[in-house]
Amino acid sequence: MWICNTWQEYQVLDLAGGDKLEDWNGVRVSRPDPQVIWDKRSFPKLWGSADGVYHRSNKGGGSWSFNKPLPERWPLRFDPLDLTFYIKPTGFKHMGLFPEQGVNWEWMADLIKKAGRPIRVLNLFAYTGGATLACARAGASVAHIDSSKGVVGWAKENLALSGMADRPVRFIADDAIKFVEREIRRGNFYDGIIMDPPSYGRGPGGEIFKLEKELYHLVEKCAALLSDAPLFFLINSYTTGLAPTVLSNLLYLTISKKHGGKVSADEIGLPVKNSGLILPCGSSGRWQAE
Repeated sequence: MWICNTWQEYQVLDLAGGDKLEDWNGVRVSRPDPQVIWDKRSFPKLWGSADGVYHRSNKGGGSWSFNKPLPERWPLRFDPLDLTFYIKPTGFKHMGLFPEQGVNWEWMADLIKKAGRPIRVLNLFAYTGGATLACARAGASVAHIDSSKGVVGWAKENLALSGMADRPVRFIADDAIKFVEREIRRGNFYDGIIMDPPSYGRGPGGEIFKLEKELYHLVEKCAALLSDAPLFFLINSYTTGLAPTVLSNLLYLTISKKHGGKVSADEIGLPVKNSGLILPCGSSGRWQAE
């Protein structure tokens, strides 16, 4: 498992009863997590310190309750790459960032820094820009694509908050698949491609995306956007039915067949403070040049 253990302002404090207790730079929240199938709390007294609790609804979704007034949003630093993000509780239990992805941000940033040449990166389903900021900090130019105008704006604010408003990043609210198809027609190429697709989602025009049905064809199309000297390709999956080996198989069939290189895939996770437990947070598949 690839574990992100380099956060200083974020921690998982405990796991139990289908929930995770986290500290986001001094704000503690309890949120549901389907991987937490045991009831025993390692630190029972900590749970009473939650400032916010997300309650699941039997009808789907849920809502927040707060034990004290919280700021509308607040900053969270990722020290290894000198990045800062705005954090806030959102309608569907999320906080605006997936901290486990830090392990992938560091991997990509290292490759970009060592490349010794200009690197162009395409970030699909880019959300609030964690990977975008990591690549920009390392010196890459980035095309940031997400179907939600709101989170694209959030990502742009995160870039400015990290002191990189002048970096060469294009923020585009668009359907990922349609954007890729247009880029192929335009003859544009990228040295690194990142995709973090949802298990199920809708584009800005109501386009439906189902991961198991679309992922192979999307990776195949993206392979056509790789430059003659590509650097990396990253696929993230939160779909429980897709094992890491599925991601490595996709990358081998679509990327390695043409470009050689190295393929690896594994679960990603976060350590739970002082408990010895690890929270699994999906899977990643990586291809990199050799």
